Amino acid sequence: MTVAVPQGAFAPSAPRARFWYPYALIAPAMIVLVVVSLVPFVYAVYLSFHEARFGRVTDFVGLANYASLLSDARFWNALGVAGLFVLIAVPIEFMLGLAGALVLNQKIRGRNLFVPLLFVPTMMAPIVVGLVWKIMLAGSWGLVSYNVIERFGLLRDTSVFASPDLALYALIVIDVWQWTPFMMLAFFSGLQGLPLNPFRAAAVDGASPIQILFLLTLPMMTPLLAVIVLLRVIDAFKVFDSFFILTGGGPGRATETPSILAYKMTFEFWNIGQASALAVLVWIAFFVFCNLFYQIAKNRLRAF
Repeated sequence: MTVAVPQGAFAPSAPRARFWYPYALIAPAMIVLVVVSLVPFVYAVYLSFHEARFGRVTDFVGLANYASLLSDARFWNALGVAGLFVLIAVPIEFMLGLAGALVLNQKIRGRNLFVPLLFVPTMMAPIVVGLVWKIMLAGSWGLVSYNVIERFGLLRDTSVFASPDLALYALIVIDVWQWTPFMMLAFFSGLQGLPLNPFRAAAVDGASPIQILFLLTLPMMTPLLAVIVLLRVIDAFKVFDSFFILTGGGPGRATETPSILAYKMTFEFWNIGQASALAVLVWIAFFVFCNLFYQIAKNRLRAF
């Protein structure tokens, strides 16, 4: 005698399978993210509470590394350098990027040729950018140094990177050159995605180009503008490559950012505990900043 078994009696239920399926898809990426990002960060927090020098982790010191760091003028100088760099570079990149995007959006001739060429500086590796500008701004014989800086008497007989007053501004110019195309193309993509009907209605109502820009274009692009600015602020604050290649934080401490200072603490002074404390403090500062930025963008600018 045979007993009929209902079809699918031993198969997992469809709702349960649907519940786990999305998590199974993202599991590999989450595992990599945990291993690459979360584990090193947790270990850095652990090191920040210990005396860790010359590759050896010894005594638990509590908040001593943080207290020492907060009382160190060099730490505050690094924050000031990075803050000044962000406050000058990012707004210039934003304005030039937005202006360029508005021009590209006018369907100018040769736009399909210009757009890929504009993205070349952003696609270049940071070490290549550093070497190119190190040659162009080399004292006395560099292309820009000889034809602009020395010819107009701005600086003589030395490189701009050796001047405590001008080195940071030279790095700002380089950052603007490299990252303005990124912001321009991001804003251009946003402009291309805007609906046409509101602009047609505004044109019928007799709105001027300035009114259309400030009352239609910018408000509709606010979410994109906010995200791009936030990404650039974070990236500019933690800049390391170009500073390390071109100045190494010098002359003196004129271009020493938190990233450069953390590198020196780790690989020159071998004070790993204090370097970890610096990394944690910067993470906390940006966690607070990003939350404040999100709340302001959401409640005041209606960006999210």
